[in-house]
Amino acid sequence: MTRGRAATDLPRPQSWREGEATSSARGSRGNSGSSQCAIMEVGPLEGGYLELLNSDADPLCLYHFYDQMDLAGEEEIELYSEPDTDTINCDQFSRLLCDIEGDEETREAYANIAELDQYVFQDSQLEGLSKDIFIEHIGPDEVIGESMEMPAEVGQKSQKRPFPEELPADLKHWKPVPSSSSSLSCLNLPEGPIQFVPTISTLPHGLWQISGAGTEVSSIFIYHGEVPQASQVPPPSGLTVHGLPTSPDRPGSTSPFAPSATDLPSMPEPALTSRANMTEHKTSPTQCQAAGEVSNKLPKWPEPVEQFYRSLQDTYGAEPAGRDGILVEVDLVRARLERSSSKSLERELATPDWAERQLAQGGLAEVLLADKEHRRPRETRVIAVLGKAGQGKSYWAGAVSRAWACGRLPQYDFVFSVPCHCLNRPGDAYGLQDLLFSLGPQPLVAADEVFSHILKRPDRVLLILDAFEELEAQDGFLHSTCGPAPAEPCSLRGLLAGLFQKKLLRGCTLLLTARPRGRLVQSLSKADALFELSGFSMEQAQAYVMRYFESSGMTEHQDRALTLLRDRPLLLSHSHSPTLCRAVCQLSEALLELGEDAKLPSTLTGLYVGLLGRAALNSPPGALAELAKLAWELGRRHQSTLQEDQFPSADVRTWAMAKGLVQHPPGAAESELAFPSFLLQCFLGALWLALSGEIKDKELPQYLALTPRKKRPYDNWLEGVPRFLAGLIFQPRARCLGALVGPSATALADRKQKVLARYLKRLQPGTLRARQLLELLHCAHEAEEAGIWQHVVQELPARLSFLGTRLTPPDAHVLGKALEAAGRDFSLDLRSTGICPSGLGSLVGLSCVTRFRAALSDTVVLWESLRQHGETKLLQAAEEKFTIEPFKAKSLKDVEDLGKLVQTQRTRSSSEDTAGELPAVRDLKKLEFALGPISGPQTFPKLVQILTAFSSLQHLDLDALSENKIGDEGVSQLSATFPQLKSLETLNLSQNNITDLGAYKLAEALPSLAASLLRLSLYNNCICDVGAESLARVLPDMVSLRVMDVQYNKFTAAGAQQLAASLRRCPHVETLAMWTPTIPFSVQEHLQQQDSRISLR
Repeated sequence: MTRGRAATDLPRPQSWREGEATSSARGSRGNSGSSQCAIMEVGPLEGGYLELLNSDADPLCLYHFYDQMDLAGEEEIELYSEPDTDTINCDQFSRLLCDIEGDEETREAYANIAELDQYVFQDSQLEGLSKDIFIEHIGPDEVIGESMEMPAEVGQKSQKRPFPEELPADLKHWKPVPSSSSSLSCLNLPEGPIQFVPTISTLPHGLWQISGAGTEVSSIFIYHGEVPQASQVPPPSGLTVHGLPTSPDRPGSTSPFAPSATDLPSMPEPALTSRANMTEHKTSPTQCQAAGEVSNKLPKWPEPVEQFYRSLQDTYGAEPAGRDGILVEVDLVRARLERSSSKSLERELATPDWAERQLAQGGLAEVLLADKEHRRPRETRVIAVLGKAGQGKSYWAGAVSRAWACGRLPQYDFVFSVPCHCLNRPGDAYGLQDLLFSLGPQPLVAADEVFSHILKRPDRVLLILDAFEELEAQDGFLHSTCGPAPAEPCSLRGLLAGLFQKKLLRGCTLLLTARPRGRLVQSLSKADALFELSGFSMEQAQAYVMRYFESSGMTEHQDRALTLLRDRPLLLSHSHSPTLCRAVCQLSEALLELGEDAKLPSTLTGLYVGLLGRAALNSPPGALAELAKLAWELGRRHQSTLQEDQFPSADVRTWAMAKGLVQHPPGAAESELAFPSFLLQCFLGALWLALSGEIKDKELPQYLALTPRKKRPYDNWLEGVPRFLAGLIFQPRARCLGALVGPSATALADRKQKVLARYLKRLQPGTLRARQLLELLHCAHEAEEAGIWQHVVQELPARLSFLGTRLTPPDAHVLGKALEAAGRDFSLDLRSTGICPSGLGSLVGLSCVTRFRAALSDTVVLWESLRQHGETKLLQAAEEKFTIEPFKAKSLKDVEDLGKLVQTQRTRSSSEDTAGELPAVRDLKKLEFALGPISGPQTFPKLVQILTAFSSLQHLDLDALSENKIGDEGVSQLSATFPQLKSLETLNLSQNNITDLGAYKLAEALPSLAASLLRLSLYNNCICDVGAESLARVLPDMVSLRVMDVQYNKFTAAGAQQLAASLRRCPHVETLAMWTPTIPFSVQEHLQQQDSRISLR
């Protein structure tokens, strides 16, 4: 009698290797008769642990390798289950796994072993069948389904099946195909234990085969009831099946040595395949049909986990009270990043056309609910929500937490929301448990069992990181090559890097909210999904005003408040920001309580002066200035929260909290305070710059952020400071700066006013970039100083291009005011600005705007809107001023938009109330087509269909650096339009893969352009001698042709001589460029000597 190899004889394992399975008839004890046993030999353990996952090893042996022993010879085998005689017992196996735990790659190995376990024991092709068999033994949360197959031939090896993500979408309706030997619609098992036995060469009666694809084992067999004895089941080969004894520590395991669940260190939950007692189980056809319903029910959690789950729901489930609970849905737009220029690798947030925005259905909660359909197993998802300050990012992050607490996000078991300002802490002794439970605004009490449960199911975890831009050096998290080991303590930066690099909590969902600033956008290039909050529309802003006064119990003031807002167009345009809309409502409420003569201020500076003026009346001496200094210092450190002990005195803190200038953030610690809004912090920072004597006069202009970046002393994190600073310095003291701090404290402001006025009047607006020019207009408008305003508007260039610069509603309003004040004519380029239809209409309607360019789709939407509202004069002006000259098609969308414009013209021309062509179509003179070799041939036929509408077209350029390759078919289609292109002067067909056939078709149609065509280019095509001959034949008929380029083609000396001979009959032609490597240089030189018009350059 021999025993298996003892574990103590093995060194610390380096790898696992599969041995060969052998079998032979053995004599055995008792009434079992002869039996057969398939074994796996544990070979020398070498290499890395992950070699196991790439090997042909049977995953079953990873859990049941106790029966792997040498069967050489004819010796008997006896398996022992007593602890004192075990070859390898539970303690030894546990120590073995603990040694493995020290390896950096071990957790990854465990995770993949768990996936193999799910793959082997579960089947997605037969939901009902597999779930009925294993639902009681494995647990419904781990029954994800695999396939069950009936053997077509006894002993045949099962075919390898695809992984679940590779299976077709309709597998849930799959039914097993009856084999030649048997058929089965549902496996019905009577009472009795289920036994797993290795593969045998023949299939005795009563055994069912389940494939083990992906594990390299031929089959797994299930037998119901007790295993028959040899006398009961006479096999053809004389072999019998022997049932293996059961482990006393792990119910349901067939191993005498398999460790219990508590013995496995940090093993992912799917690896614990047997969690329930293997007791009697009856499966009926009804249960088989209802298996899908059972699998959707969550298993019962341990009591500590259940208690933590309920407490987390209570934490996030509270609805905001009062005015904080006013909800107006805003649009959530799908965003993308694009290269800032063709020569730059940096990416920036793309600005989609207004009509082409992709709106996400519902809010963030609905987006997350839909995102689960796109998730892959054990893949961390990073979703970023971007938006400017005050757009409501934090509010919507809280709405996601509340949605989960209300049961609207069933794909997540736990949600953790952490403001990023809580993560700017020194030290390197943090772990994942600290991030989830301890570092948030409200520390959570959780037992170790809760953390272990979370680690087992990371795909059921949503982690929200709010205000991601407040993290220090956050740009390195997404692309850093380093990361901590899962169990090692590290810094918070290393902890976050591990999350983003999918080394920690792999498979979870990370939801970020951030302002799209600086290098942060570069880091988000690897995010799985990007969204952007677009803010309020005019209608949404007005709806918010109505609900604000309704919640205040002042419904009688709703209409009056709307009237006050409409009387101030600048504030109305600024109300697209929810934060500013609320500030307008707060000031309107205060003014309406005073009387009927209330009026809102006309600037943002005046708005915040009005809000803070009453708070400053009863303040402690110097309290507002001290608070302003604190706001500025926090902004320089990119922070918006502070501790109570940071205030200069308790009186200042008490006053600021009483007046609402600082407050406790929702769910924050008692000692933590924050400014109610980012713009209030910006205003206070600007107030400090206006009052402080610490800022040198010569440094003050740099804080307007109008100079090049390399000359700025700071990064303008408080981006609202320049406008507020200009307003505080230049607006009349009595109703601005003096109303806040008193006349005596404004002495320094007079000197600073002179410095800024001198600086602004020296600026040349025509030399500034589009974004800087808009900022200058805002500063000049806030200043309300006539000299500065007139200087800025008079220096505006006549042609203003905002191409690629986003134009918000306030930008469009201030730009319109400046153009009106200039008293001159302007031409505007508004492409790729994302301007809203109302802003576009207001600019187009200005009499001083004589020409404008905008996205075709946005312009067509504007025309339709004006037509529906009966604004005939404005519609006529918008049509007359719109131009697309010159037009370059770089995508399929460009061609489709051009087609819609032509269709609009045709519809307009056929109507009774209008006549004539659209000026944009009628006056187009230059058209370029550059879609490349893939999209070019597919899209060119659509362009040909509308070419004849451009009656004034003079320049048609079909050349592109990437080569359009329209080919002979494209040339043939284009040639058919020549009779309608009476004004065409330049035709560029270079690099289009044109052969002799295309040249022949072109030569046939060219006489239609004989009176207008001046330049023809066929550079770098595939024209041979036959094509050259066709061109030579038509050349004398082209009486207006001056330049022809056929360089880098494939014709030889014969073709060149044909062209040269034809050239001698064309005195009107000035240049014929025909150098090509297929012509001997001596021939080309000879031809040039005969006719100097032949160019060899």
